[in-house]
Amino acid sequence: MSKRLQSIVEDLLAPAASREGFELVAVEVVGAHRSPVIRIFLDHPAGIDVDRLAIANKWISEILDAEDPVRGSYTLEVSSPGVDRPLSKISDFARFIGETASVKTDPIDGRSSFTGTITQVSEDAVELSSEVGVFRLPFSQIKKARLKGTVDFSQKGEHLK
Repeated sequence: MSKRLQSIVEDLLAPAASREGFELVAVEVVGAHRSPVIRIFLDHPAGIDVDRLAIANKWISEILDAEDPVRGSYTLEVSSPGVDRPLSKISDFARFIGETASVKTDPIDGRSSFTGTITQVSEDAVELSSEVGVFRLPFSQIKKARLKGTVDFSQKGEHLK
């Protein structure tokens, strides 16, 4: 049900997100079947801040209340994609060529977890390059993927002294 609900919520929210000037990055449905957590990840050309999240929460809640895709109660979480941004569409992988990603798949040659630099993207596959090799991952076998965010600690702030 969670994959089906995820798809339903994505279909409901994608047109509104576009209309409101947001990018619907991903929808996740997790937790108990009777009371799931619906996580909506949004981005905006000017960035995401608390005010934009509050505005988005309002129109998202209105749509979900009107369409009622969840029987019973649920928890709604609306947030930015963060540094470990979910990659859910082939266009996401293409946008982040050269970045490092962590990818979970159906078993491929005995493995189901891959981390590496996104080097190529085609209509049906993503190529990751790592220290142990180059992996071609069919998009149809990717279950979950995220950018591996990096934090630069080389810039020390004055307030740390």
